[in-house]
Amino acid sequence: MRRSGVGWVATLVTLAVVAVVAACGSIGDGASQAPGDTVAVELAGTLSPRQAADTAEGVNAFGFELHRQVAEPAGNTVTSPLSAAVLLAMVAAGAGGATANEMVELLGLEGPRDTRYAALLADLTGQSDVTLSIANSLWAAEGYPFEEDYLAFVRDIFGATLDEVDLGAPGSAERIDDWVDERTEGLIDAIAEDLGLPDPNAVLALLNAVYFLGTWTTTFDEADTRDAPFRLADGSWVEVPTMHRTDPEIETATGDGFTLARLPYGEDERFGMEIILPDEDVPLDDLLARLDVTSWQQSVDRLEPRTPSQLSLPRFELEWDAELTEALQALGMTSAFGGGDFTPMSPANPWLDTVVQKTYIRVDEEGTEAAAVTGGVMLESAGPPPLLVDRPFAFTVSDRQTGTILFLGSVHDPRG
Repeated sequence: MRRSGVGWVATLVTLAVVAVVAACGSIGDGASQAPGDTVAVELAGTLSPRQAADTAEGVNAFGFELHRQVAEPAGNTVTSPLSAAVLLAMVAAGAGGATANEMVELLGLEGPRDTRYAALLADLTGQSDVTLSIANSLWAAEGYPFEEDYLAFVRDIFGATLDEVDLGAPGSAERIDDWVDERTEGLIDAIAEDLGLPDPNAVLALLNAVYFLGTWTTTFDEADTRDAPFRLADGSWVEVPTMHRTDPEIETATGDGFTLARLPYGEDERFGMEIILPDEDVPLDDLLARLDVTSWQQSVDRLEPRTPSQLSLPRFELEWDAELTEALQALGMTSAFGGGDFTPMSPANPWLDTVVQKTYIRVDEEGTEAAAVTGGVMLESAGPPPLLVDRPFAFTVSDRQTGTILFLGSVHDPRG
């Protein structure tokens, strides 16, 4: 973790697919390209505001379903809808038949090679108010028979660079780690080992890195941070460091059994964190069981400026990880695992073996620092009432312009 003199760095990192198959055939010219920095609009295309919102809704709908599948009762869970969705979209571009149909339906795509996700990434970047950069890369095993049109799609539409390497060599794993380290300001490292590299049978690693830097539009005064009671899911109370603001001007809305409050980042306030606080008599797990993209979006659309007498928010730092394979199968993506059709990616027809995600988030007086890693392995074949966040709550980090959710989490115990 790296501290900035002007605020916190929030980093979203998607690190995706390692394909494990026997190496043979050819990949094309094998030229090594310099790492890219972002998805280019001229490659991905542009979206109208309505198209961007519709595309973001697909990411968000998938994100709520995924979070519901992996959330542990009374446990902290932090997922990254955008990270998982981009990973799977890049995998879907190499899928065919029923495998492609399942992934397209789950992700809300128009087809396995839908360009809108890449265009959404391009739309999210280039902001002057915050720093947000997105980069993709392919690391392909020397001589493996990938379909050139698949590689071209990921390179040209997602702006990915391509390096042909020996994924069984320690040096290649080190290069991958260096690429990740450079684009995450050192917040994520040693990802190659998490993905099982080096591995002489590995043939493809796809990586996506998203870097975000921003601070609260109105920061909290650290002098006002003090221990305050927080009620755990079992009804007991603990003391946790809690930030405070008096008479804050914030946007809030009420939903079915919850209050939603938005804390924006930067002067333009395009990006922000939405705190989803259940009503006093509503357990967070019960709320999460029915919370979906529709109820979230309806509440966001109803946000109005209000001035509660006080705002309190726990200062928290959480780490989370889980294997997503069973969750994705439960959501209907079944044929991709242990079989399926990936011949559009390679005539050798690799299959998806596992998908995992690791996340980190820290929220303090200056803002938010967050990171997510998603990986997949492929194998062959008085006055106004105060708003006190003093009980389990959920949150999102989203882009107001497109509606895209970058992070979706639930906090039962801010102590981690």
